[in-house]
Amino acid sequence: MTDTVIVTRGSSPLILSMPHPGTGVPPEVAAQLNERGKLVEDTDWHMRQLYSFATPLQPTIVEAQLSRFVIDLNRDPSGVSLYPGQATTELVPTTTFDGAPIWQTAPDAHEIERRKGAYFQPYHTALAAEIARVKAEHGYCVLWDCHSIKSVIPRLFEGTLPTLNLGTNSGQSCAPSIEAAAVTAMAGQPLTQIANGRFKGGWITRHYGRPFERVHALQMEIALSAYLAEENAPWAFDATKAASLQTALSAIIAAALDAAAALERSRS
Repeated sequence: MTDTVIVTRGSSPLILSMPHPGTGVPPEVAAQLNERGKLVEDTDWHMRQLYSFATPLQPTIVEAQLSRFVIDLNRDPSGVSLYPGQATTELVPTTTFDGAPIWQTAPDAHEIERRKGAYFQPYHTALAAEIARVKAEHGYCVLWDCHSIKSVIPRLFEGTLPTLNLGTNSGQSCAPSIEAAAVTAMAGQPLTQIANGRFKGGWITRHYGRPFERVHALQMEIALSAYLAEENAPWAFDATKAASLQTALSAIIAAALDAAAALERSRS
């Protein structure tokens, strides 16, 4: 079976969380998917390749290997919706983002509980351990949650999604100075953008972002159209198209890291 999570340890205060790039599906789960579900189309494609520019920053990377169709690592494990009143997908999705069913037989409550223990918990155990390690080493941590999504999904949002969608749970998941630095750096990029719009940060950002404990979490949701042809499989990475996006992300992350370091200096 595919590993549930791969951790690559770095030496800096930066952690890149990648909960949705995986395409692995355990055999007992794959047997329950229908033909649409087996496409695992709502994957956050090529996160590791997209964020390759960050290597000089020496980040720790926590990367999921299983598809979000197995279980969504960025949803509240209690099942509570992150966006009450708005369309979304569940802890164990029953449909694609577009609303197409993905199961021959939808998982029942017992199966969902099994998946929480087998597949959800290992990722979060690893992520929590890396946050604790980085914080112990540096005194603080900047957690950057990496995501991407189709730019047009009428079920989830109107019109076309901006390329860059920064989320800080409306300012609650990181220090104000870090959010301000990231927003300012983002504003300097020639890409469409918004902060705390349709995507304010998922469960990872909201759960781990504790600025009063010096853990600063930011989510970046990226429109897939910025780095691949999103309409149809095989969703191959387009390095030429991705170049300007990578430049923008590099500037935004660097600004957040600089602001976090300055905040720590002011406290010492």
